[in-house]
Amino acid sequence: MSSSQAEVDIIRTTLRYHQEETTHLEPQVLHNPVTNYADAERLAQEQEVLFRQFPIIVGHVEQVEQPGQFFTHDETGTPILVTRTREGEVKAFVNVCRHRGARIVTDTSGTTSTFSCPYHSWTYDLQGRLRGMRQPFGFDDLDKDQHGLVELPVFERFGLIWVRPSASPMPISIDAWLAPLEEQLAAIDLSAHTVFKAWSVDLNMGWRIALEGFQESYHFCSAHKHTACSAYLDNRSVFVDLYPHVRHAVPLAHVPELVDQPEQDWDYRGNYMDQNYVFPCNFVQVMTDHVYIHTVIPTGPGTCVFKCMMLVPKGRMDEKAQRYWQANYDVVRTVFGEDFQIGEGIQRGLGTGVNQFFTIGKYETGIQLAERAIDDALTGRLVCPEVVSVV
Repeated sequence: MSSSQAEVDIIRTTLRYHQEETTHLEPQVLHNPVTNYADAERLAQEQEVLFRQFPIIVGHVEQVEQPGQFFTHDETGTPILVTRTREGEVKAFVNVCRHRGARIVTDTSGTTSTFSCPYHSWTYDLQGRLRGMRQPFGFDDLDKDQHGLVELPVFERFGLIWVRPSASPMPISIDAWLAPLEEQLAAIDLSAHTVFKAWSVDLNMGWRIALEGFQESYHFCSAHKHTACSAYLDNRSVFVDLYPHVRHAVPLAHVPELVDQPEQDWDYRGNYMDQNYVFPCNFVQVMTDHVYIHTVIPTGPGTCVFKCMMLVPKGRMDEKAQRYWQANYDVVRTVFGEDFQIGEGIQRGLGTGVNQFFTIGKYETGIQLAERAIDDALTGRLVCPEVVSVV
């Protein structure tokens, strides 16, 4: 697979780090206040801004491949229903009946031609329009056009489904928002992948603690001493600031061998794990031959949910392939489990008051860049309207 110019530059940088025994360094150490992780008012603001005003990955196109297919997503606090219409358009709605507010779809996924509320059987079509009511004579002059499902902005891009969990009338341009990541996301062609596994883990830690476990590689040879450490160059990550997103390139252990190859023969995908942070809460983790989509969402003070999809290339899924992908899945679940155990320990330590701030090193770059973007969003400097802008 040919490498882009950006990827050739990353390899050059890695080889220089290896030769000089250094790594990517930010200008300063960041002293991040513990209140950024433990303050209930800040969490409420994060939920209202980050998890209402910005697009979030909620699924894969395979989940709504055919008209009438649907899935639900509840973790952001807004109950979301995603479906595909007969015309082939993806739609997202608030999964709440316009009669008395009942949850309309209780299944996590399926296929249907209409959605019918289990409470009083108000029925909606795939476009979200109110089509039927039991005993309508009791609702004189009700305007069905004003009682359709509340629609949410939804986008089908790069094989993924993105939803902004807010019905705000302010339009957003998903293409402008994802422009810094367009080359990478287009190159991995996620629409040509299938969901091998999808899972969720409820965690006893704040969402920021879980998020930061994927934003630096300094911890690899401590937290993953017997698992992931040996597979990668120790703390030699290359970070590319794609504000508000971040490309985090983690070199495999054999990358130094590329110094003896012509640059035109360099295979980036075969030599790196790309841990792409997609603001505010997603990661597109690109391995050498498959991809993980992570989402970290707060569920309350000191708790969050970690959602993950393992995407593998479409093709014959024989017994040998099943064993291979299962082995990869087993490894990543073990590695993630090591991160989660440490993160839950951090959460337990927050209340002791021992730390007034966390000390974020110069090479813990992903955390530093994410903190800047999150702060900008919470203060209104970063918004996602028709174009990405910084005030």
